[in-house]
Amino acid sequence: MAAFQSPQGAPHAAILGIGAYRPSRVIPNADIVEAIDSSDEWIQQRSGIKQRRWATPEETVQLMAVEASRKALASAGIDARQIDCVVVATVSHMLQTPAVATAIAHELGTDQAAAFDISAACAGFCHGVSMAADFVRAGSAGHVLVIGVERLSDLTDVGDRGTAFIFADGAGAAVVGPSDTPGIGPVVWGSDGEQFDLIRQREDWRDVIASGEPVMPHLMMQGNPVFRWASFAMAKIGQQALDRAGIGIDELDVFVPHQANMRIIDAMARSMKLPERVRIARDIAEQGNTSAASIPLALDRMIAEGEARSGDTALLIAFGAGLSYAAQVVTVP
Repeated sequence: MAAFQSPQGAPHAAILGIGAYRPSRVIPNADIVEAIDSSDEWIQQRSGIKQRRWATPEETVQLMAVEASRKALASAGIDARQIDCVVVATVSHMLQTPAVATAIAHELGTDQAAAFDISAACAGFCHGVSMAADFVRAGSAGHVLVIGVERLSDLTDVGDRGTAFIFADGAGAAVVGPSDTPGIGPVVWGSDGEQFDLIRQREDWRDVIASGEPVMPHLMMQGNPVFRWASFAMAKIGQQALDRAGIGIDELDVFVPHQANMRIIDAMARSMKLPERVRIARDIAEQGNTSAASIPLALDRMIAEGEARSGDTALLIAFGAGLSYAAQVVTVP
């Protein structure tokens, strides 16, 4: 058997910079309540959402991702040509192939970086961060750009009382690179495919085509089962991520859960018995649920508003369709 060399990577990996893009259209609850026979009060009680961001026709998945990525690169002090791999988490890029990551990598000027999309719905960004950390430590890449981006307004049924007020658009990006000290903890991830149908694309593309109707597929969600599952099962996953990173609950500074629902966020915090001093991301109130983009958007807001400071210890946890989930402890860049 021939002997061959194995790549050598960095001793550790960390998030070096983060950036976000929020679409220009602000949609308050008042704009959608008539179509779903609801009220602003009902929506806020059920979800905590006051308004959401929806993209204009010009604000494409690629445009939002590129703008967020440029901010992340600037935050990290990294030139695009230093990026060896681009990982895009999205479920709303409407081409089955090629991956939008390749077009994003080219527009950024990454000098032929490896580029691919992943489909893990709301958990996609945390999946991407974990893979990026492994790539850097294994020597597969020096720097990795991880992007979460969605245009869920394209897939939202504006007449569906259970989902019309939830979903939104936006992009967040992070540069993952080498570090002298651990900056990204071990991932705790998995899926519960037995509950595959709780959050899903409602219509199969083949059925849409066969119908002859010029309509997009829509997202659907069984709200109550998802609430029960996420509120309690994900608290256990969060604790496992802390344990695997060797971090005690009293050492945690920031909690950045997927921005699915304010009630779920509060329930997870109670279940985990988070100390009052831990700052909790609540971006959903102004942004809505942006699936794969929600965690980087929320963390970026916390940094901008001074709620998360460089060097803070943060727990990221995400869950969504599949039911897929992932969590890890990171150091705030």
